[in-house]
Amino acid sequence: MRRWQIEQWVLDPIAVQREVLQDLVTSAQYTEIGRKYNFSKLFSIKEFKKAIPIHEYDNIKPYIQRIMQGEENLLWNTPINWFAKSSGTTSDKSKFIPISEESLQDNHFRGAKDVLTMYYYAYPESDLLTGKGLVIGGSHTINQVNADVQYGDLSAVLLQNSPFWGHWIRTPELHIALLDEWENKIEQLAETTIKENVTSISGVPTWTLVLMKRILEITGKNNILEVWPSLELYIHGGVSFTPYREQFAKIIGGHINYLEIYNASEGFFAAQDSPGEEGMLLFTNHGIFMEFMPVGEYGKPDPQTIGLKDVELGINYALVISTNGGLWRYLLGDTIQFTRLGPYRIKVSGRLKHFINAFGEELIVDNADKAIIEAANKSGAVVNDYTAAPVYFGDHSNGSHEWLIEFEKEPVSLITFSEELDKALKELNSDYEAKRHKDIALGPPLVKSVPKGLFINWLRKKGKLGGQHKVPRLSNDRQYLDELLEMLKQV
Repeated sequence: MRRWQIEQWVLDPIAVQREVLQDLVTSAQYTEIGRKYNFSKLFSIKEFKKAIPIHEYDNIKPYIQRIMQGEENLLWNTPINWFAKSSGTTSDKSKFIPISEESLQDNHFRGAKDVLTMYYYAYPESDLLTGKGLVIGGSHTINQVNADVQYGDLSAVLLQNSPFWGHWIRTPELHIALLDEWENKIEQLAETTIKENVTSISGVPTWTLVLMKRILEITGKNNILEVWPSLELYIHGGVSFTPYREQFAKIIGGHINYLEIYNASEGFFAAQDSPGEEGMLLFTNHGIFMEFMPVGEYGKPDPQTIGLKDVELGINYALVISTNGGLWRYLLGDTIQFTRLGPYRIKVSGRLKHFINAFGEELIVDNADKAIIEAANKSGAVVNDYTAAPVYFGDHSNGSHEWLIEFEKEPVSLITFSEELDKALKELNSDYEAKRHKDIALGPPLVKSVPKGLFINWLRKKGKLGGQHKVPRLSNDRQYLDELLEMLKQV
């Protein structure tokens, strides 16, 4: 039954998206924002886009603050009692994303059920539900704003609102999942889950690796399949899995399935439906209307977006969403590319603000991840984490990119690694290749190997340790990189 429902929106996603928008506008027409933009008179996508400007978080922040103080009917027509404290950024500012009952049921929970359905369709002999799913979420602290309004990170909100039977098929126990002191949490996760029959793991790759290494230390086993022989699935998202794939294969010690999802505080957008094929199926019937902004439009006074019928393969788009949680033409900040148009499949290529374009090279995270893994393969290295930023023109030198890389396994030669990184970036990005021509505009990459733990210590110092928090791969300024270099001096 559920597979049939999925097939209906996969077969006609453009019509389904039109219906989703009409439902959203009709539901919110008598809210404060609905009256402001005359939702009741908007009968087409064209009218909707013309009437409502694109919003970033600062544009909706005044509404958020009023809702948190108890006002209703501002952005959405049903009460907003929950907010997901956004943990998808390393900036010092927290974002509070409204979560309605509709966004819980029709987006996040429906998305999770569809992932399970698609997985069983791909693997009908699966024993996934005979064991437990190990969930490595973020900090699960729930904060009470007033009698009616609470906030926490997304995993906390979903845990608090999940049906009672959901706790039967998940590990660890709730009191451990609710811990927010990350290093203590890893220890308790390791000690308690060893005894469980774990069939799936979901979490950010970095912290999943930390946990698995600790489990092997405690048990003395050679690999994770010796601890959990029924383990068959790892669900990942949030960052590219490419740099971690080799480490996972080694530490797990045998074949398991990998499944990528795209689930953020703002919504559940996509998940891998076809194992072995790049790209995640776009969720078009889950309470979110999507527009796609070519990244060149970002920063313009009146940025233009396109709909599903006009998207092209391999182009970088910023995702603009309108949701059943009360976000209207909201610029998410992620960039995506379509990998297939029938059905619509996407990959996350980076963040609008996580790129390097200091010299016209337009380097994005997707390029960097692929080049890093290529350089690692060619130089015998394994990479844990990295970040890069521009080095600007000096009096006697041209510009370049500076890379700080934490290796799990050092390359045979750092010079070889740097050369292979440069070569791969040229092959992946024609703008980078053009700027590197004869070193005129852009010199070769400056690669530094940094001690293990530097990035974790940096996150700890910023109060961002654990969960979905991660080091920005690329930055167009040197703020993050200079902070890390300053810490290196103190080592």
